Amino acid sequence: MAIEMKVPAVGESITEVTVATWNKKEGDHVKLDEVLCELESDKATFELPAEAEGILHIVASEGDVLPIGAVICSIEHVAGASIPAASVVAEAAPAAPVVQADAIPAPVAVAAAPANHATVLEIKVPAVGESITEVTVSVWNKKSGDSVKLDEVICELESDKATFEFPAEASGVLEIIAESGSVVSIGGLLAKITVGAGAAAPVAVAPVATANEPVHSDAVRASATTYAAGHPSPAAAKILDEKGIAANAVAGSGVGGRITKEDAQNAVPGAPVAATSVAAAVSNGPSDARGVRREKMSSLRKTVARRLVAVKNETAMLTTFNEVDMKPVMDLRSKYKDKFKEKHGVGLGFMSFFTKAICVALKEFPSVNAKIDGEEMIFHDYCDISIAVSAPKGLVVPVIRSAEHLSLAGIESEVVRLAVKARDNKLTLEEMSGGTFTITNGGVFGSMLSTPIINAPQVAILGMHNIVERAVVVDGQIVVRPIMYLALSYDHRIIDGKESVSFLVRVKQLLEDPARLLLDI
Repeated sequence: MAIEMKVPAVGESITEVTVATWNKKEGDHVKLDEVLCELESDKATFELPAEAEGILHIVASEGDVLPIGAVICSIEHVAGASIPAASVVAEAAPAAPVVQADAIPAPVAVAAAPANHATVLEIKVPAVGESITEVTVSVWNKKSGDSVKLDEVICELESDKATFEFPAEASGVLEIIAESGSVVSIGGLLAKITVGAGAAAPVAVAPVATANEPVHSDAVRASATTYAAGHPSPAAAKILDEKGIAANAVAGSGVGGRITKEDAQNAVPGAPVAATSVAAAVSNGPSDARGVRREKMSSLRKTVARRLVAVKNETAMLTTFNEVDMKPVMDLRSKYKDKFKEKHGVGLGFMSFFTKAICVALKEFPSVNAKIDGEEMIFHDYCDISIAVSAPKGLVVPVIRSAEHLSLAGIESEVVRLAVKARDNKLTLEEMSGGTFTITNGGVFGSMLSTPIINAPQVAILGMHNIVERAVVVDGQIVVRPIMYLALSYDHRIIDGKESVSFLVRVKQLLEDPARLLLDI
């Protein structure tokens, strides 16, 4: 008897979903409530669990768009379905594993039942922030069946704002529930740890059957290759993309051959692929072969995309431009940069001048430093300046708190500290929330002009660009000066055109005469 599984209703306004990825393959044996695939709507991503135990038959492939109620797969019930030998553990009084004789082909060995009672501790996703509802399992540092110690880091979790390490809550034997790449809701089950004197690690078997895979004849393969082989974790995929290295050129050392973040960090462009790499078997095409690569969006990337679209749709966003003669600031830097670094231990960059000038201008034009809350406007009497930083996982925006009270050296120190933490993926949620105004510098990548998008719920953002020598007129004479274009994007619902232009003119005035910053005029 086969059970048809259909796309469930997932929201009042949602009429169709896309099959994002299958966690199982055609013909695999699946268990009740085991996650089969991920479905994406235009609002969220959710998992589809198995409605019965049996053999999976896939109807809809990855990338297919299905209406609500359409058949996505079927599960063929198997009489006397086998029970995984390594997964039978009762929390109160565990019994010996039940193994059917026809479910284990010789010479597979069965793990011995523990002699003493053991308890099973469920490891769940903790609350990691007020607005975060789900996390992605980036990479597992341990495998199912491994012994773990209390507080030992067992995996890395990614939210849409930060990456953090997850320690073991007890010592015992690990059983992984959510594989790498899985999206798990807050409070969802990540893994189980069998704790107790009798909680011994499973005896090695050949072929190996993990705690998450039923032991049956279809599970016995000629090699250890799994669906995870050659696939990078979200963190690894981002690093490989930045290095320009294809995933099939890296040998994975993770569970089932998955490419971990460490594999990606150690990968060298042009390095030969290890003999154990699955990609070696399919790399015999011509050298000029053209290919494509499909990569799932990370939680961070999906959240950034969602918020940017929301800002475009929900704000009356305009951009005003001006240009700044950077010669006075550059002359000041050239004159004092060595003494500045000798005294303060940090370099004197442009960001401190811009931040200081913006803080002065925000005090004079408070609506640029405000936000909208329903039908009310909230004005801030402090300047928490967000600095957009390109990190390995994507764009992040750490915040310099109370920047109006910091000196140029204090601002430069904060910029360096936050940039290093962003590069190492060590920024905390507190360090990336609560800004009142944002600065983004596309000039470091060569941008001449852009229209930056507001970082909601803020109402304005300043875009810096590259410095180019241009012919300008000064005191009736044509001279060559280093010019930077500035762009101020703002929400016209709360900031009038006069205020936006005046704000940008004030910033220009302070930068072209930096003595004003020191004299507070």
